Amino acid sequence: MSREDKEKYMDQITVKAETLIEALPYIRDFNNKIVVVKYGGSAMVDKQLEESVIKDVALLKLVGMQPIIVHGGGKEISRWIDKVGGETRFEEGFRVTDRDTMEVAEMVLNRVNKYLVQRVEHLGVKAIGICGKDGGMLRVEKKMPKGKDIGYVGDITHVNTEILETLLLNDFIPIIAPVGMDEKGDTYNINADDAACAIAGAVQAEKLAFLTDVEGVCMNPGDPNSLVPVLNLIEANELIDSGVIKGGMLPKVNNCINAVNSGVNRVHILDGRREHCLLLEFFTRKGIGTAIIGDDTELYAHEQHVK
Repeated sequence: MSREDKEKYMDQITVKAETLIEALPYIRDFNNKIVVVKYGGSAMVDKQLEESVIKDVALLKLVGMQPIIVHGGGKEISRWIDKVGGETRFEEGFRVTDRDTMEVAEMVLNRVNKYLVQRVEHLGVKAIGICGKDGGMLRVEKKMPKGKDIGYVGDITHVNTEILETLLLNDFIPIIAPVGMDEKGDTYNINADDAACAIAGAVQAEKLAFLTDVEGVCMNPGDPNSLVPVLNLIEANELIDSGVIKGGMLPKVNNCINAVNSGVNRVHILDGRREHCLLLEFFTRKGIGTAIIGDDTELYAHEQHVK
């Protein structure tokens, strides 16, 4: 190896060492804290991004955090409904779910769930896949958006955290499919964002991270240069009232607001199309995406200059 190559190599490993040093205070602060990751979007259909997310979550666990994954599977459900000759319909943004569709959805979500367990276990980290029916974790009632009956789609009324606490105590990563039961024992599909919010609030998570297909909340939607790094609840509601937050971002931000109000310390909207987005947000000074926090929540050092 030439002297020039040696110097280049030393520069590279020095940068890596500096990155690890930068992460140290965050690793300390988040040690043993619960972090809920809502996994969906491009990160579920792109194999490279999928591998990135799984490795990020495994690393969070190995450095002392307690991650919980809540996953969706909407695109895969639609694909299987087409395969069996069914029809995919949406009302008010929710999939119309009759009994046959519910059977397909549960089958697909279970398949996705066990695949994610397999990927995490392959990295040497313990994981268990469950759904909201296990241990009576997610109790629901029928969702009626604008009074419309859309079938077996549930609104969460109660989260039983016993099974989650047991798994975390025994060093497992819970991987959760968003399926629950009502009081009569009927099975319901649940919006994965809703499930992640309810679970994060119930376990008083330090962080809830939504992996999306956008950079975060932007003052000019579609312009990543207008990204808003941090919003408190007052500011988030003002952007909703002014129409800056609208369309598909609106229900996501409302979920973030609900999660903060239910006790989650910080909710992140991250671009899941960027490799290692979780590590970049959690363990670097600059961070990425948009963080939504309580009105009295203390800002991180990298957020203070933007307020």
